[in-house]
Order: sequence, then C-alpha cells, then structure tokens
Amino acid sequence: MKGILSAILGFASCFIGLSVKAADTTIVIKDPRLEVLSQKQRIINQKLSMMAGNGLYKGFRIQVISTNKREEAMRIKSELLSNFPDHKAYTIYQSPNFKVRIGNFIRREEADKLKILLNKFYPQGVYIVEDAVEYNPREDELPVN
Repeated sequence: MKGILSAILGFASCFIGLSVKAADTTIVIKDPRLEVLSQKQRIINQKLSMMAGNGLYKGFRIQVISTNKREEAMRIKSELLSNFPDHKAYTIYQSPNFKVRIGNFIRREEADKLKILLNKFYPQGVYIVEDAVEYNPREDELPVN
C-alpha cells in the first residue's frame, strides 16, 4: 500500500511540481512550462474581460445625431465619412430614431479628442456613448491586473 501511494505521488509530482520538506521550510520545484501556460492564460483572460460579445470590445463612440428622419441621418453620416475618413460611421435604428455614431475607441480620452473636432461642425447634441466597438488590441494595451 505504501509503495502504491509513493508511486502515485511521484507520478503526480511530475505534473504539478515537487515538494520537499526540510525542517520548517518547504521548497516547491515546478515545471517551468507551467509558468508559460499561466502567462498565456492571463493574456487570454484579459482579452476576454475587454470583450463585449460577437468579437467586439467594450469601448466608446461619439453620437452625433438622434433623429426620426432617415434622410437626415444618412446625410449626417455621409458628411462624417467625407470630413473624417479615418473613422468609421454607423447608423443605428432604435425605434423610432436613427442614431448616427462615429469612431471605435477603447479609451474615453481618445473619443474626447474627436468630440472636440466634431463640436465645431455640430455644436449641439454631440456626446460620447459606451458601445461595442471594432478593435484588435495589442498585447501592450491589455489592462494590468
């Protein structure tokens, strides 16, 4: 019985590490591959915490107009696309209104910069909203836990 228990513990120590006890000290020797795996899992968990669903991330967009007139919404959207070609514009229909939003920002500070520019063109009703945005974060942009 003692031999079987020693064999099981020896086999298990290959995967979870070896623990040696000497006096009041416990030394744990673990496989270095475990650290690599835990680091990869940490990065995956951080990316998942930023995600909103369907491959989109939690972020911000700037809402320029909310109107019940489709033609007006399409006109504003085309103006945004021509004046700000570096940013995507979106039309969202939430009955009875059409909402026109622009940008894909992870940080609110980035959205604030564009909002200041948009206020020159549209002095009323431009504000930042939380939204699911299209984004592919770099590893250095992940939040630190």
